[in-house]
Amino acid sequence: MVTRTPSAARVLSRFAGALDEDRNVVETIDVAAEALLSAVPADVWCAVVLDPSTLLDTGGVHRAGFPAEVMPRLFEIEHAEQDDVDNLRALTRRTAPVSLLSRSTGGDLATSKYYREILAPLRLADELRVLLRDGEHTWGLLVLCRSAGSPAFSDAELSVAAEVSRPVTVAARRSLLLTGVDDGLVDDAPGVVMLAADGTLLSVSPTAGAWLDQLGEVRTGGLPHPVRAVVAAAHAAPDASAWSRVRTPAGTWATIRAWRMSGPAGGGTVISVGPAEPGELTAIVLDAYGLTPRERDVTQLVLLGRSGAQIGDRLGLSVYTVQDHLKSVFDKTGVRSRRDLVSHLFTRHYLPQLQQPSLSLDGRRHPAPE
Repeated sequence: MVTRTPSAARVLSRFAGALDEDRNVVETIDVAAEALLSAVPADVWCAVVLDPSTLLDTGGVHRAGFPAEVMPRLFEIEHAEQDDVDNLRALTRRTAPVSLLSRSTGGDLATSKYYREILAPLRLADELRVLLRDGEHTWGLLVLCRSAGSPAFSDAELSVAAEVSRPVTVAARRSLLLTGVDDGLVDDAPGVVMLAADGTLLSVSPTAGAWLDQLGEVRTGGLPHPVRAVVAAAHAAPDASAWSRVRTPAGTWATIRAWRMSGPAGGGTVISVGPAEPGELTAIVLDAYGLTPRERDVTQLVLLGRSGAQIGDRLGLSVYTVQDHLKSVFDKTGVRSRRDLVSHLFTRHYLPQLQQPSLSLDGRRHPAPE
């Protein structure tokens, strides 16, 4: 008896039926993964949110994912060495939104060190990757693996996965913007984490501990996956540093930075976890609204208080063309005027709930005094 693969339309219908605007981005990709699994089953799977600027993990769903003991090496291959055939950065340069490791290796899986060191020891026979990509920006990744005793991924299954990619990307990007408002219950300052040269956790400041709890992620060696990903990237960077932005389940934007240190004992790693600065947020927020590069330029000048004529002079555009770009920006952000645009971006993404008292210097509100 031949089992038919459900169509992409059925998968998307199931996805839409379980989705609502109150879900954060991790919950959204969780719903998407479950819908996709109804058509493309997997023995091991995970769904990961990515910072589109750095392609580092910023959160995800790992309840059916890889065991914790393989994650340090997985992060090294993915974010430090970056030279395997289906490395995430290689996938973003391809036109197809899906990739199957067995096909990328021409049927010779052993040529992939990711297969040799991660999949094979876990008795996994193949891996399907689905990019959540919109234009130049990649917002997430769905990873589906099958064991040696399971059927191979079919052409029909790959086709469904490819069709599902963009609608899920749009939903994930939307959830980044519409869920969660920073209520100021986490310290305004960053905290510090220290790792030994071998990656062992040495110390966590109280403020860092509060931020790590906010990330709401699976922990490897005492640290959430997004932190370990940044550490792996720092160990490969020419300047021995790396950073990424994370949207927490509570709606707070956090920045993770890591620096590799040198020393007589081999050095170690210093990690900073704390609130994202407004300048760091502007880029990712405008990207999440799906603005074109020119619309983004116009919006940034509007946020700086420039007039239509000043924007035109700065960008070499006519006032009429500036107005056309602004109309498109208004449509994408759901506002009706320049004033509404500034107010919406500021209050939604930089200020917490208005009923909370006492602003701090960086625009975050302190809890009401008891």
